Amino acid sequence: MLPLLPRRRSYVPAFLEYPARAVARLLYHVRNRGTELFPPTGGVLLIANHLSYIDPVVLQLACPRPIRFIGYKGLRDNPLFDWSFRKAGVLSISSRNASDGIRLAIKALAAGEVVAIFPEGHISRTGQLMAIQRGFEVIARRAGVPVVAAFIDGVWGSVFSFAGNRYLWKPPRVMPTQVFVQFGAPIPPEEATPVRVRQVLLDLGAEAFGERPVLKRHLGRECIRALVKHPWRIAVVDRTVGRREVKAGQLAAVAAALSRHLRKTVPEKRVGIVLPPGAGAFIANLAVMCAGKIPVNLNFTSSRAASEASIKIAGVKTILSADALCSRVANFPWPEQTLDLAKTLEAMGGKKAIFPWLIAAWILPNQWFANFLGLPKVGDNAEAGLLFTSGSSGEPKGVALSHRNILANCSQISSLSILPETASLVGCLPLFHSMGFTVTLWYPMIRGCKVVTVPSPLDTRKIIDAIKDEQATVLLGAPTFIRPILRKAQPAELRSLELVVTGAEKLPDDLYKAFLETFHIEILQGYGLTETTPASNINQPHPLVTTPTAEPQIGKRTGSTGRLLPGMAVRIVHPETGEEVPSGEQGIVWFKGANVFSGYLDDPQKTAAAFRDGWFVTGDLGRMDDDGFLFIEGRMSRFSKIGGEMVPHGTVEQKLVQVFGWDESEGVSVAVMSVPDPTKGEALVLLTTRDVTSDQIREKLLADGLPNLWVPKIVARVENIPVLGTGKLDLKGCRELALEVAEQKGKC
Repeated sequence: MLPLLPRRRSYVPAFLEYPARAVARLLYHVRNRGTELFPPTGGVLLIANHLSYIDPVVLQLACPRPIRFIGYKGLRDNPLFDWSFRKAGVLSISSRNASDGIRLAIKALAAGEVVAIFPEGHISRTGQLMAIQRGFEVIARRAGVPVVAAFIDGVWGSVFSFAGNRYLWKPPRVMPTQVFVQFGAPIPPEEATPVRVRQVLLDLGAEAFGERPVLKRHLGRECIRALVKHPWRIAVVDRTVGRREVKAGQLAAVAAALSRHLRKTVPEKRVGIVLPPGAGAFIANLAVMCAGKIPVNLNFTSSRAASEASIKIAGVKTILSADALCSRVANFPWPEQTLDLAKTLEAMGGKKAIFPWLIAAWILPNQWFANFLGLPKVGDNAEAGLLFTSGSSGEPKGVALSHRNILANCSQISSLSILPETASLVGCLPLFHSMGFTVTLWYPMIRGCKVVTVPSPLDTRKIIDAIKDEQATVLLGAPTFIRPILRKAQPAELRSLELVVTGAEKLPDDLYKAFLETFHIEILQGYGLTETTPASNINQPHPLVTTPTAEPQIGKRTGSTGRLLPGMAVRIVHPETGEEVPSGEQGIVWFKGANVFSGYLDDPQKTAAAFRDGWFVTGDLGRMDDDGFLFIEGRMSRFSKIGGEMVPHGTVEQKLVQVFGWDESEGVSVAVMSVPDPTKGEALVLLTTRDVTSDQIREKLLADGLPNLWVPKIVARVENIPVLGTGKLDLKGCRELALEVAEQKGKC
């Protein structure tokens, strides 16, 4: 016989617990995993991340045992919190005098209770895991009890979190908030250090994030639903030729009509797209997706050999492009089935074919529109897009991104509140670049942001005019593309900008300082790779301090690439031993998360080399500080071992620009590479477009304190430094040039 009332799950009086649980279950759909690992008896110190005021309720709903919470004593100044603390049996602790609270916690643990503490010490106002305080260590070791970590995912963005820089005042959610709590295995008290706990919480967070229902959905369906939900909003302002506004409903309608045509006429599962950022690129990518096919945005700035290899790997036989672009990029290996997008739309009926879909977008519920298109509800791990990478250091590799990967990265970015639906993005990054593909193509369609497109990141004047004329608020780009703005823009022209984010390469200090001084805008550095779809880390503005007594929190740290995005885990591993290095030390960066790809297309050998025990090996050297900020020191391939010492090429390049005061706004002028050396293993080669001698290089670098081993042995003046269309150095081209120079000088 079932009991009339469910069993007690907390220390709250029964007359309060049962109705509170009923209300909580209406507002929050809580799922959990790992409860079988939870000790059934005895004292347990439970630690969890802290994202909202509702966390204790959610944690108690998920935990198999009643929890005694430790709470900040200062909250008891509020009558409501004081009453809640008393009724729930909360143990109060003060930052000024923690001993009393610690003593009470140890006593409760000795009595066999579960005591919970949020080791960050306060609610995160960034949505990311904050620094782990040491207080829990003292409690666990003095009590001699195991520590169990739990990660709460899904509450950020709900009414009781600080998402949007405010508590409480948010639109109510119609459906219950989906929350997942992942419990970990017990940690012996002597092993429960802040570094270990941060690592465990990040690992659990990646597992919990991976359970979000949205990640199983279909990317095309999500985009169509979002566009049709608000058909009258401006989705794209295309500034390719003149100015053209495209509303969300128009974008959905044209893509829908084209998708039907592609289903009938293109038998292959992958369709190539060679278009600059603009309305046409949005339509082409969405149409291919809605046709049940996979868009392949091809790099038309790479070498013919690399393009041919990419087309062959992808199995592409049909490309959507524009006749004007085809005539300008004659070196590209255009297949016979190359379709001009505008002519294709006209041939299939033009406005007559599009008009019924436009009416449908205006009057139908968004779910019905997606159903009429025949879009599946589940995409999950199926391939959703194909990009190519490693053209900078070798042959192209096909990075197959799934629906889950792209939706995960969009959710991660959205959760930080730095790109809200009110943002107006400058879309100038090429769509064969992963940042352009995810952040300025799919993300705005899902999130509802407006995108102002400029055909190329090299069109500096057009970018400045677009910001000024359209009052754009967000600019994304590599430092190579941002630097020329310093020389050509007036401060008044960038007045509307609220956020500038760089990635793809390290942000030089001089660019950061000059931009801040000239435009009073702080460039925020991020990090990611094509294989992480791409964003993995981001600095964000410091969150607001809401009350005079609230402790300030940090969202950014100069020189770092920021904290991990929610749902990502990281390891810093010694490049030779494969063992994790202590906090603050340098090693190879390994990643895990729902946004990390599963492998290179049809290349099991390269895929196997890219993963270790389920972790993606980035090939980048980095370190993490105690607050969780990641510092990228450079790629492993951009270090040389000379005389037993690791020499970073990027650091030497930056130092050269600094000591000579060279202006890099017109393009890259230095590249340091290495060639084999019979005596010291490797020798540094400096490729430069500047008129400078070896003696001048040596004198300046040694005077600035660089070791003798770091001074390039060979200096060669070249007409230009090989650079990819993404703004990164063409490492393969630079290496070939360095070898050629060394051979000519008889040094190799």
